[in-house]
Amino acid sequence: MASITVTGELVDIRFTGWERLWIGRERLVFPVAAVRGAAVVADPLRLARGARRGMVVSGFVKIGVWGLFGGPRQLVSARQGEPGLHLVLDRASAGGEFDEVVLSSPAAPGVADAIGHALAAGA
Repeated sequence: MASITVTGELVDIRFTGWERLWIGRERLVFPVAAVRGAAVVADPLRLARGARRGMVVSGFVKIGVWGLFGGPRQLVSARQGEPGLHLVLDRASAGGEFDEVVLSSPAAPGVADAIGHALAAGA
């Protein structure tokens, strides 16, 4: 399961070994200012849509990159039965790769609050 840290001006997401295999990276770091929306979602599996490069076990797990040929480009690491975090990004400000990040994490509510506070402090 990915670990998410919000420190000052950065969001740092680190992926486990299995996630790295399907996502193709160890971590994703972007400025908090690149976040346009942060929401806790009950079923993050439903958010991944479009063509993909990654792993799917229908109804249980989705890990990889979605939206390859159109729509928002999504970095996804979601599991059944875990709360999710849905981040909508300004793609250019976040490094130009992704429009959205969808993660499962028991810490999702705290992370969404931390991002909200960081955005409010920077405004």
